[in-house]
Amino acid sequence: MGYFKNLITKFILLMQQHPGVLAIVSFCSGVASYVLVERKESFAQFIAILLLISWLWLIIDNWLRDKVEQSFGVTVSPNFMRFALQMVQQESLFFALPFFLAVTQWHHPQALFTGLIISCAVISLIDPLYYKTLVKHRTLFTVFHNFALFVVLIVTLPILFKLTTNQSLAIALSCAIIFTLPSLSNLMPNVRWWRFPVLIALLCILSAGVWQLRSWVPPAALRLTDITVSHAVDSAKRRPIGSIKQLTATVLHQQGLYSWTAVKAPRGLNETIFHVWRHNHKEVDRIALNITGGREQGYRAWSHKVNFPAEATGNWQVQVVTESGQLIGLTQFTVTR
Repeated sequence: MGYFKNLITKFILLMQQHPGVLAIVSFCSGVASYVLVERKESFAQFIAILLLISWLWLIIDNWLRDKVEQSFGVTVSPNFMRFALQMVQQESLFFALPFFLAVTQWHHPQALFTGLIISCAVISLIDPLYYKTLVKHRTLFTVFHNFALFVVLIVTLPILFKLTTNQSLAIALSCAIIFTLPSLSNLMPNVRWWRFPVLIALLCILSAGVWQLRSWVPPAALRLTDITVSHAVDSAKRRPIGSIKQLTATVLHQQGLYSWTAVKAPRGLNETIFHVWRHNHKEVDRIALNITGGREQGYRAWSHKVNFPAEATGNWQVQVVTESGQLIGLTQFTVTR
């Protein structure tokens, strides 16, 4: 036991003497998470648990510092906790980033949300930006802290608890506010009391805004691995027969079309998705499908549409969306005369 106490004591002292090491460790672990999660999503479950524990640690950091001093006789500097906070934020953003990069539709407003995650991850790595600009603006720093927590929750909740994307989004928004509250005294020390209720109101307003614009948030737990429009589907092999990018209106009305999709979801996630058929940017049909994740190739399902408008020429899209309107992916085809 004495050996481990000495080891922990040396580690804490080393980190206080060389705080920049934390940033290097965080960056390397973030990159490792990116590579490993891309290769095997089950690894994400382990990191998700560690990240949630680390956020819990931040919430009780005052109590934890007292315990460390009592147990090991080492006074943990507040500066060390600041670097630890930076490390957890970095790891959270870099852990979540590959999930969002994999599903973001870059021609869609989703690109703005994922771009914001990338920007926050870069800021967390650059100390002059992080400490001299972000940390000094307490309100902005608290929003940054809240956003990092929200991002990691929206990824980890479906992985750990098999929640749908709609449930995950609602719970992540609520939990991000609730778990930010105990940190306010550390994030904003020596400020007037009225700043706290104002900041809480601001976080609630921002959360409500995200909920209203939830279609802009990529569904990080779902990934469209394939989508095809065809005239037929092989039910035995659960594969489309051919692929169509252009057809005539006559053939369209005579044969109809199948929209075949493969959606990958972690840990047997159950979710309702929709095939939204759009003609010249106008929605003409919405077909519900229940998916069950867990297959390496994705859960394969299709919808069959035979009811098309009399004037069907033009540009068509089949969008795959969640119950909350979050776009998973799409395909396009053209109908000619």
